[in-house]
Amino acid sequence: MKYVHIVDEVDGLDRGESLPLVVALQGFLDAGNGSSLAVDHLLADHAGPVVATFEVDVFHDYRARRPVVSFVSDHYEDYEPPRLVVRLMRDGLDHPYLLLTGPEPDTRWEAFTRDVRAVVEHFAVNLVVSMGSVPMAAPHSRPLALTQHANRAGLMLRRNPWLGEMRVPASAQALVEIRLGQKGHDATGYVAHVPHYLAQFDYPLAAQVLLEGVEDSSGLSFDLDEIKVAADAKAREIADYLAEHPDVAEVVAGLEQQYDAFARSEQAGQSLLAEDEPIPTGDEIGEQFEQFLAGLDGPENQN
Repeated sequence: MKYVHIVDEVDGLDRGESLPLVVALQGFLDAGNGSSLAVDHLLADHAGPVVATFEVDVFHDYRARRPVVSFVSDHYEDYEPPRLVVRLMRDGLDHPYLLLTGPEPDTRWEAFTRDVRAVVEHFAVNLVVSMGSVPMAAPHSRPLALTQHANRAGLMLRRNPWLGEMRVPASAQALVEIRLGQKGHDATGYVAHVPHYLAQFDYPLAAQVLLEGVEDSSGLSFDLDEIKVAADAKAREIADYLAEHPDVAEVVAGLEQQYDAFARSEQAGQSLLAEDEPIPTGDEIGEQFEQFLAGLDGPENQN
């Protein structure tokens, strides 16, 4: 059974053109609201027409993630239902692409992956590119790490900083990539590693590097000036806070030492453990970053 409704005829779409599908599902893989901010940026100028709609009631757990409704004096209004949709978009050079957005399905992942494959095959999508972000114990003052993954080695454009196998929690996006590969459809994606102490706040730099990854893999081109300005503003906000709170800055410095020791060991091909570096304890990090987060969330620092 299919739970997706696809528009048969779409105006302005040449079936001979290269057509990537960009996937950004909100929920699990959205630390720092990286993919959410990226989607907002793409939709800011023009939200293209919806060309496929998923039956969200089949996939969404309303009690786990409740939609928003307004209560006005004595009645409810402005209910905002969750939506899982595919839009036909245009990049900065007027090249077409599809954009799948909405909450990550809570249930029926296999059915969802089959429906995504139906969209891919209906529109002759040549490449699926997903975006996501996860919290990572890394300082914001170092380059934001970006991990690429793909269901075919030839799609990899970068070398990830670790080799071997890691067992991580699955996501609907990961399953989509696996199942598409089994059916011969190319899929790749990028995961931004957001500093864990900033994961619950908007972190525009994550959206920037994710969209740059999409550009690299798909050949699409986006105007990223606005999101770069937002990323710079966030960096200044954090720097100002640390300048006023040297105790928190000291903890960040400890993370910087750990990160730099890791990088040096990686380059030298040695152990990744920084045995001689002073690293703050978990209690120190937890206590200081509770103050850090509270400070960033103050009235004077609201976005």
